[in-house]
Amino acid sequence: MKRAARVVAVVCIIALIAGIVMSTSPSKAASNVPKNFVKVTYLMLGDPPTNGQLEKVSAEWNKILKKKVNANLELKFTGWADWYTKYNMMLASGEALDLITSADDWLDLWPNAARGAFLPLDNLLPKYAPITWKSVPQSHWKLSKYNGKIITIPEDQYTQYVNHGFFYRGDWAKEFGIKLPIKDFETFEKYLDGIKKNKPGVIPWDAAVSIGQEIWGGWVESYTDAVGLPFATGYHAIFWGKSWKDRYTIYSPIFDKTFVEYAKTMKRWSDKGYFRSDVLTYKGDTRAELQEGKTGADEHHTATYLGLRPSMDKKQPGSDLQFFAWCDTRGNLLKTSILHGATSVGRNSKNPERALMVYDLIRNDQQIYRLVNYGIEGVQYVLKKKNGVLVRATPPKYDDNKDGFWSNFWGGRNDKLEIPGENTPLDIKNEIYNRYAKIAKDYPYTGFTFDPKPIQAELAALSNVTNTYGPAISFGKVKDPVKAVEDYRKKLKAAGYDKALKEIKRQLLQFKKQMGD
Repeated sequence: MKRAARVVAVVCIIALIAGIVMSTSPSKAASNVPKNFVKVTYLMLGDPPTNGQLEKVSAEWNKILKKKVNANLELKFTGWADWYTKYNMMLASGEALDLITSADDWLDLWPNAARGAFLPLDNLLPKYAPITWKSVPQSHWKLSKYNGKIITIPEDQYTQYVNHGFFYRGDWAKEFGIKLPIKDFETFEKYLDGIKKNKPGVIPWDAAVSIGQEIWGGWVESYTDAVGLPFATGYHAIFWGKSWKDRYTIYSPIFDKTFVEYAKTMKRWSDKGYFRSDVLTYKGDTRAELQEGKTGADEHHTATYLGLRPSMDKKQPGSDLQFFAWCDTRGNLLKTSILHGATSVGRNSKNPERALMVYDLIRNDQQIYRLVNYGIEGVQYVLKKKNGVLVRATPPKYDDNKDGFWSNFWGGRNDKLEIPGENTPLDIKNEIYNRYAKIAKDYPYTGFTFDPKPIQAELAALSNVTNTYGPAISFGKVKDPVKAVEDYRKKLKAAGYDKALKEIKRQLLQFKKQMGD
C-alpha cells in the first residue's frame, strides 16, 4: 500500500508540475483560440530576403499561428535606403501598423511616443501576452512608460553588447611590430601607418563618410568618462552626461580640449593618407573591402565583430581579425539599454489584442522563435552538438543566395531560446563577454523620456550645423583644425546651443526626481 501510495503521490506531483508548466506556457493561448481570423503586421528595419524564403518560412510559422491564435503574421520592412526617414514617416502617416520595432537610442521611441504613435499596453499585456508580462520585471516595465503608460515591450531577456570600435587585422599588426591587443587610438594610428608604408594598394581605413559620427563618439568614450544621451544631434553627438556617477551633469566635450585633440588627430590621419581623398562623398562598403583585402580596418560593434571574425578567417586566412573596442582604453562601457531593441503596438492597430498574442508566441514559443529567427530546420540550418553545445550548422546543400533567410527580429530576443551558429567563435565571445561583465554599468538614461518640443527649432539648427560642417572635421578635410573647431563652436552657439543645453538640464533634473536619485 505504501508503495502504491508513493506511486500515486508521484503521479499527482508530475500532474501538478505539468499543470504549472501548461499554465505558464504559450500553449495556453491555444485553448482560447479566437474565432475570427486576422492578419497581424510587424514592422522590421532593413531589407527583406528577395529569394522567396521569407514567403516559405512565413508559411510555416503561419500554420502554427493559425492553429494557436487564429492569425497570420506578415513582416513589413522599411528597407535600408533612407531607413530612418522612412521609419518615422510610416509611424507619422497613421498607417494601421500592429507590431512595430522600436528603440530609445536609435529609433526615436520617445519622440514617436510624444507624437502619439503607440498604443498604451498596461491593460492588454497581462491578458494577451501573459508570458512576456510575467517575465519582464516591474522595474523594467516602469522604464518602458511614457506619461505613466507602458508604450513598449523591452528586449530585456537577451544579452548583447553593441559598443563600437575598430576591427583590424592581427596578422598585419604583428607584422608591423605592434603588441596586441590594441587599446587606444595612438596605437591604432601606428597600425594604419604600418599599412600605408607596407601594403601598397591597400587603403589603411577606407571609411565611408557616414561613419564619422561613430568615430567622434568613440573618441569621447576613449578619452573621457562621458556617457551618451538617448537622442541625436546630427553628425556629432553634442550633449553628454559628465560620467556614469555624475550622470545628471550635462556638458559638451565639443567645447573643451577633447574636440580639439580629435580634430587635430583626424587632420593628421587625413594628411598621412589613411582615408581616400574623396572620403567626404564616398559611400562604399568598407566591410566588403576588408574581406577582399583592400582595406585594413572597419568600424562597428561587438556583435558584428563576432559574426565577421569567422567570415574573415575564411576569406582572408590567417588575418586574425581583432577588435579594438573604444571602452578598452579606460573601461568606459555601458550595458546596452533594455530599450535598444523593443516592440510597440501602433496607435491605429486594428487588432492590438491579437498582435500581442502573436508577439507572446514569437518571444516565448520555441517553435515560432526558431522559425522567425533562423528559418526552417533542414533548409536554413541543422542542429548539432559542438563541444557539448547545441549549435546551428549549415545544411549540406545550403546555398546562401537561394536559401538565405532573415527577419531582423530585434524587438524581443530571448537568451533561453537562442542557438549560436556553428561558426560563432564562442571562445572569443565568452572572453569578451566575461571581460565586459566586469566593467559594464547599467545604462543610466533608460526611461528618460526626453521631450524635444521646447527646443525643436534649436535641435534642428544644431543638427544642421553638425551635418554640414562635422564631416570635414571628422575626416581632417580642413586647413587648420584648431580654427575649424573655433568656427564650429561659434556656429553651434548661434544655432541655439545654450538654450538647448539649459532645457536638457531642466528635463534631466525632472528625470532625476522621477528616479528618486
